[in-house]
Order: sequence, then C-alpha cells, then structure tokens
Amino acid sequence: MSYFICNTCGVQHDQSTREPNECKICTEARQYVSVNGQSWTTLEQLIQCKRYINEFTHEEEGIHSIKTVPSFGIGQNTYMIQHEKFNVLWDCITYIDKETITKINELGGIQAIALSHPHYYSSQVEWAEAFNAPIYIHEDDKEWVTRPSKQIVFWKGDQLKLQEGIVLHRLGGHFKGATILEWQKKEGVLFVGDIVRVVADRQWVTFMYSYPNFIPLPANTVARMANRMNTIQFNKLYDAFHRVISDDAQNRVQLSAKRYIAALEGNLFNT
Repeated sequence: MSYFICNTCGVQHDQSTREPNECKICTEARQYVSVNGQSWTTLEQLIQCKRYINEFTHEEEGIHSIKTVPSFGIGQNTYMIQHEKFNVLWDCITYIDKETITKINELGGIQAIALSHPHYYSSQVEWAEAFNAPIYIHEDDKEWVTRPSKQIVFWKGDQLKLQEGIVLHRLGGHFKGATILEWQKKEGVLFVGDIVRVVADRQWVTFMYSYPNFIPLPANTVARMANRMNTIQFNKLYDAFHRVISDDAQNRVQLSAKRYIAALEGNLFNT
C-alpha cells in the first residue's frame, strides 16, 4: 500500500495498492495531464533518489520561504510565518524529509497549516503528521481533497482568525474556496498563493481561472475579489513563486483589477 503522488501537480493521493488511473487535480480544466502521460511516484521514492533538497530563504523578520530544488510538481514555494510562538505554514510543497523537519523544529515547529487552493495540497498530510498540526481548508474545496485526514479542519464563511493577527479570507476566483492569508504585522502582509499572481512587472498582479491553460476570470468575479481585498489593510504581498510587491501592494492590486477588467471589456486597447 502506498500514497501515490502525481508527478505533474505533486499532489499526494489516498493509500492504494496500485497507481490510480488518473489524477483528479490534473484532469480538471485548471490543470493538465503531462504530454508524456499520467505518471506517479511516492514520497519514499523522492527521498531515496537523493535528488531533492528543500532550500530555506529568510525573506524578512518572521518569514521563511521553503522551496524544493530542483523543482518538483508545479514548483511553488511554501512560507513559514513565525507569529508570537504560533508558526503557520502557508500553502504546501510535496517534498519533506528529516532535514526539513529538523530545520523547522529549530525555528519553532509548525502550529497550523493553511491552504490557498487544491493545487498546493501536495503532501499536506505528511507535513501535518510530522508536526501534529491542523490543516485549514475552506469547505467549498472539500471535494478536491485527495488524501483525507483527521488533521484537516474544513472552515466555512468568508473569514477565519487562526490567531490574533493571523486571518484567513475566502476570496474565491481561481477556486470557489480560494483563500488568502493576512498577517497583521506592521503595515500588513498578504500571502496569496496564485489566487492573485504577481506578474513579471512587480508593480502589477493578475487573476486567472487557469494559469497553464490561459483561461481568464470574468470581469465581475475580479471586481468582487478586488472589492474584498480593499477591506484588508496590507502594504506587502507575497505570491507562491517568490514574487513580491514590497510596497503599496493594496493600491497596486486595485489598479491591476481595473486594468484587467478594462482589457476584458475591450476598453484598454484596440487591436
């Protein structure tokens, strides 16, 4: 019996005696099946091949990013937020080994894991069991959980306070239960996964239904997301791929939403 992991998205599935026929994450319109076909691995195989390590980067006081090198699956990084003896792992990556566990324990362990959306569920149960931490997932995305666990807490509504100063907000858009995390530190820091994605020009963000398949979100959905984010006080924004808006992030999100909507409605350009 093994917990098989999809090589394309990096999401771990429930225990089975043989490889699943398909990955429910990748066969859906927001993801894709590799042109080489569906293939599987396990965490044990990833560790035994000795190809991968997790690199820790100290982004700023209280924030470490963790990224698997070389890249695996979608290639996102996770963030460890150190907040008054309550450490939160924001989003997740597939690879976890003894060295990673030791390093995190040296930083104070993990008291909670929070997920933005199903593409980053990866091996979240392995992480939760390693640190005996609850996993917070919005109930609207319950159907996408591929490995059930008693560690998972399905929350409801538009907001959940994990701890004083750490708040989850359901934003929707990319997924119905798509979530962002607000850290009420200094001027405010927002962690968005790719529910909102920082683009190549770090002064702008974008919003998509599917990034690999280039499917945009409707104008009214983006307007709703922007209005919701306008109620949150933040000055800095981190996405899932080491892209950061370091200053004036709240204003940049609003300007980006207006530009996005103008493009969809045919008011931004004439070609």
